[in-house]
Amino acid sequence: MAKGLVVTLEITFGALVLGIVIGIVISIIRATHDKTIETMRPSLGKAALKLFNAVSKIYLTLFRGTPVVVQLLIFYFIIFSASDNGVMIAILTFGINSGAYVAEIFRGGIMSIDRGQMEAGRSLGFNYVQTMWHIIIPQAFKNVLPPLASEFITLLKETSVAGYIAIRDITKAAITIRGATYSPFMPLIALALIYLILVMFFTWLVGILERRLRSSDH
Repeated sequence: MAKGLVVTLEITFGALVLGIVIGIVISIIRATHDKTIETMRPSLGKAALKLFNAVSKIYLTLFRGTPVVVQLLIFYFIIFSASDNGVMIAILTFGINSGAYVAEIFRGGIMSIDRGQMEAGRSLGFNYVQTMWHIIIPQAFKNVLPPLASEFITLLKETSVAGYIAIRDITKAAITIRGATYSPFMPLIALALIYLILVMFFTWLVGILERRLRSSDH
């Protein structure tokens, strides 16, 4: 089960990084559209923003509207049917799926930042992207840390379906032991305890990070 635990953590952290990158990009597009589209003059930039926003909405609808296990099977058996790298496919699937949820979390954080923060950044000489990166995103990150931590915990538990594409994660390892010993009690209870310990450990780490971020505000 130790090797399965390593695979589970590898998929979870890989998907987390990918999900945060996708989520930040999508949230900036959606928040920029919502905040500026009505005041923008007709131009190529306005048309491009509308197009990106429409694509983002389709992405959010698709990946939030279908079960992750179905997405995993589609990625493995259809889109990447020529590849036998199940772990990489799982990271891509869970990362893209998580990105849809992270995007809405970050969008809420960005929309909660006072409009004056953007004006202050622009008055300091930053362009729009620099203002977002140096001023808006760090403040939004503090605001969304609790729901972001919940998304990470959910992602960790969702990876338990990775065995559907023959990945030997911790759940698959427990099922294999159950089949070999004909005893479901010990491997399944051990599996539940390992997930519980992981969730408690990462929740504790997030709590420390939250306290440090709050203390940096004073």
